[in-house]
Amino acid sequence: MSFFDDFIVLASLAGIGVAIAAAPLGCFVVWRRMAYFGDATAHAAILGVALALTFQTSILGGVLVMALLMAGTISALSGRGYAMDTLLGVLAHSALALGLVAVSFLKGVRVDLMAYLFGDILAVSLADVAIVWSGALLILILLWWRWSSLLTATLNPELARASGISPQREQMIMTLALAIVVAVAIKVVGVLLITAMLLIPAATARTFSSSPERMAVMASLVGSLSVIGGLFASFRLDTPTGPTIVATGTAMFIGASLTAMLNSRGR
Repeated sequence: MSFFDDFIVLASLAGIGVAIAAAPLGCFVVWRRMAYFGDATAHAAILGVALALTFQTSILGGVLVMALLMAGTISALSGRGYAMDTLLGVLAHSALALGLVAVSFLKGVRVDLMAYLFGDILAVSLADVAIVWSGALLILILLWWRWSSLLTATLNPELARASGISPQREQMIMTLALAIVVAVAIKVVGVLLITAMLLIPAATARTFSSSPERMAVMASLVGSLSVIGGLFASFRLDTPTGPTIVATGTAMFIGASLTAMLNSRGR
């Protein structure tokens, strides 16, 4: 068996690619308190899958279009009398429900809903790995290019405006990046776990980070370790791989939180 025929190697490469893309972006999700925004964008992916299968087009393209439409809808409706958490909660669950209903109407099309909901990382191909890493590279370039502006708009919108930075434009860049993450990660971890891959590594890294840049790097490292540890645990324990990866990340978060608590008491 050649190197690239080994499904564990392909799964590791795909998972690390998702972690490297999602973790730095997850830092902005944590700083902006946009967890529900990530949920809504991810849940819209199921509707994108249904539409792509209906019109026999690329699933990646369908997911990306629906994720962008959902993000655009949220941006358009925000600030119009709705509490943001309520609006995001309604849209997130409505999109998931509509997607599942739409899939049920597809006749003669075999759809593995569990793979789309929880991912099927062990079934990724070399082409899937290439797509994931292309998306990850695109997101990293986007974040490197806009890092200072995104950070300023996130931490102090008034300062951003005074510096000639449009918070709305930076929000749209975030929206685009989230949609790309959802599109490339759906086969690896599924729509129900994408938000966990955004939030948990970032929340874990936040405990020990003294700067935004260090938090982004540490989040990528935590996400990658979660993938490798989760794959190994899944193989040894015969458990679902996607949820096991998230559970491994959760264990790292709990460990980091307990360590920080003990350190603060020690002082």
